[in-house]
Amino acid sequence: MALSCAVASALGMVAIVVIIVTSVMMRKFANTPIHITEEVVGLLLSVSLFLGLPMVTMKANHVRVGLLVDLFSGKLRQIVQIAALLVGLIFFGWLIIESIPWFEFAFKRNLKTETSRILLYPWMALMPFSLTLTGLIFLARLLGIISMADDHEIDEQPSLISETS
Repeated sequence: MALSCAVASALGMVAIVVIIVTSVMMRKFANTPIHITEEVVGLLLSVSLFLGLPMVTMKANHVRVGLLVDLFSGKLRQIVQIAALLVGLIFFGWLIIESIPWFEFAFKRNLKTETSRILLYPWMALMPFSLTLTGLIFLARLLGIISMADDHEIDEQPSLISETS
């Protein structure tokens, strides 16, 4: 599922480049740029960001403070990793809770973009979907279902199940 989202994210980025290049060429040669460029590019950028998030999480390629992580080893490092996973779960849970009413608001009012009148809720539906998928990846890491790759080595994934058993 994360791979499918990443492919869709990459296609969104390609679409952004195609739309911008086409608009620039039309402005240069026909003196008439595509009027929907800014809105569509903004929507595609947002969608690409959120659709790319599950794969980044799956591969553990998030930006992190290596200085802090590298200070710890052994059991303390596992505790810090578990704490980081719990913070991630709480953060993504909170974002999901916040994004659902935002989506419902746009859906109920049939909101559209200002210039091109593109419906917003289909684009907005991807946010809770990708956040939920990302949260599930964090949960799978916490439970030890998915191992977490370190920058230099693959550590045994800390999990609450193996710690308590």
